Amino acid sequence: MIPTEDASARKREIEEKLKQEQDTLSFIRDNLEKSNQLTKGMVSILSSFETRLVHLEERIIPVHKQTENLQRLQENVDKTLSCLDHVISYYHVAKETDKIIKEGPAGRLDEYLACIAKIQKAVEYFQDNNPDSPELNTVKARFEKGKELLEAEFRSLLTRYSKPVPPILILDAIGVDDDLEVQEEVTLEHLPEAVLQDIICIAGWLVEYGRNQDFMNVYYQIRSSQLDRSIKGLKEHFRKSSSSSGVLYSPAVQNKRKDTPTKKPPKRPGHDHDLRVKHLTDVLNEKHGVTAGKDDMLDIEIDSYIHCISAFVKLAQSEYSLLTEIIPEHHQKKTFDSLIQEALDNLMLEGESIVSAARRAIMRHDYSAVLTIFPILRHLKQTKPEFDSTLQGTAASTKNKLPALITSMETIGAKALEEFADSIKNDPDKEYNMPKDGTVHELTSNAILFLQQLLDFQETAGAMLASQVLGDTYNIPLDPRETSSSASSYSSEFSRRLLSTYICKVLGNLQLNLLSKSKVYEDPALSAIFLHNNYNYTLKSLEKSELIQLVAVTQKKPENVYRELIEREIQTYQRSWLRVTEYLTDRNMPPFQQGAKLKDKERQMIKDKFKGFNDGLEELCKIQKGWAIPDKEQRDAIRQAQKKVVSQAYRDFLSRYANISFTKNPEKYNKYRPEQVEEMIEKLFDTSA
Repeated sequence: MIPTEDASARKREIEEKLKQEQDTLSFIRDNLEKSNQLTKGMVSILSSFETRLVHLEERIIPVHKQTENLQRLQENVDKTLSCLDHVISYYHVAKETDKIIKEGPAGRLDEYLACIAKIQKAVEYFQDNNPDSPELNTVKARFEKGKELLEAEFRSLLTRYSKPVPPILILDAIGVDDDLEVQEEVTLEHLPEAVLQDIICIAGWLVEYGRNQDFMNVYYQIRSSQLDRSIKGLKEHFRKSSSSSGVLYSPAVQNKRKDTPTKKPPKRPGHDHDLRVKHLTDVLNEKHGVTAGKDDMLDIEIDSYIHCISAFVKLAQSEYSLLTEIIPEHHQKKTFDSLIQEALDNLMLEGESIVSAARRAIMRHDYSAVLTIFPILRHLKQTKPEFDSTLQGTAASTKNKLPALITSMETIGAKALEEFADSIKNDPDKEYNMPKDGTVHELTSNAILFLQQLLDFQETAGAMLASQVLGDTYNIPLDPRETSSSASSYSSEFSRRLLSTYICKVLGNLQLNLLSKSKVYEDPALSAIFLHNNYNYTLKSLEKSELIQLVAVTQKKPENVYRELIEREIQTYQRSWLRVTEYLTDRNMPPFQQGAKLKDKERQMIKDKFKGFNDGLEELCKIQKGWAIPDKEQRDAIRQAQKKVVSQAYRDFLSRYANISFTKNPEKYNKYRPEQVEEMIEKLFDTSA
């Protein structure tokens, strides 16, 4: 049982806690009510705010949209105004550009082209937007006027600044000075750089915008004229310089060799042999009545032509290089073809004139004319590879001009060679034309001199003969490896053999003619001396030059053949002394006893021996003293041999009759001592004795 006090205390405690809890509950209820009131107030405020926002949105959004529309309208207005300004500017282009167009592009090309560009845009605008407007015709006319003035400026610049290349620069460019170990390449500047850039700019505009190719015709006509004038200027310079001093001056080369005050004359192929060529030409021309002055002029013309051919190649290459900067690529070859025609045709025409002159000379039997063909033909062939490379891409008719000229020269050259060989064979045996002293005939010297010139042009002469397919004429077998479809493709070895055969033919014809000519002499001994001199001259000339090696290509040991001929004629000549030495023999003489008295008949026989010898010796020495053997070695050998034979026979003869008394006046018959006989023979072939 719980005590009463404790229960009362417990109850009071519970009641206090209950009161506290009730107070707390009452506080919570009060706060909850306040919170509900605040919540209702907040909800009311938020609802009011939302309502206001909705009202605000309903008012602002239309304003915003209206503002956007206004901004778009403003932009459209600005664009429209800008377009109007742009369009209106096209209507003012003609007026704005009038002054610049009228004044032309000279001196302000960039500004002028910018002006033309404005006009071109105006034309395009009116064509696209208002093709029927009068403004289109106005700007079109202004554009055409501007294009015409650009074309005129193109022509004006080319004409004003296109000058012929000075001859001295051309000579430097083709490298005529062989004394310089290293030839510096000379660049030919045809137009000033600033002018060139303007011309390139105008040409580019005319191609891209002008749609006009007439300027290409203008270009090739002007440059063609300058190319031709450059070559003609070189020719004139060459003639003047050669005629006045024989020297071509070139300052560019002079500056490279300050220690040398003047240049040597320019060399051309075969120039080292000009003296020999000139000598032969003089000899042959003298025979045909041609003056030396004409020959000198001809030599100048040959040199001039050779240099002009080289100049054409160099200038054409330079012109093509210039042309590629100005003319569109797909028009370059055609324009270049037209550009070089005038100069090329003039050169080919001059070449044909040389061929025609040679043809006329050959008809007059003046075969020295072929010498003008050789150096030119050789130079043309040497130049042909570079020539073909330069003309690559041109028309076939253009590329075939040089080969046609080469063929023409080869044909006339081969004809001259063949007719020369025939002329050697058929040269008439004119008695008045024969050397009285039996020396070398001019036919021999001319023939040898002519053949010696072929040494300088072996390949050229061989090709001439091969071009006429003369192998069949000379019975030379053709090796398929040595030939091709064209005669010019014969191998050098075949051409050499063909030339060797030709030289042998000329020498054979010469030998036959000399044999015929020798019969003109009544004295067989003089005839033998004549043949001896000519054979010996031929042999010596062959041996001194390379002719002997060339002849040996088709004829084994030709020197032995000539030595046999020479020896045979010496023996023939020596037989002329038999009529003298036969008096020194004892043939048909009776034996004589020393001291025995001779009969009158026997004394007379001895007298006749002495007299026959004396008269024969005197007659032979008198006659043969006027004969000539130009070769000192041969002359001395023949004298010595004859002295030995005659002197020994005479000594033996004197010893046999020394002690025989056959006359009271022995000095009348024994006129000469052996030494005197030798002296007389020593004076043979000496007109000064």
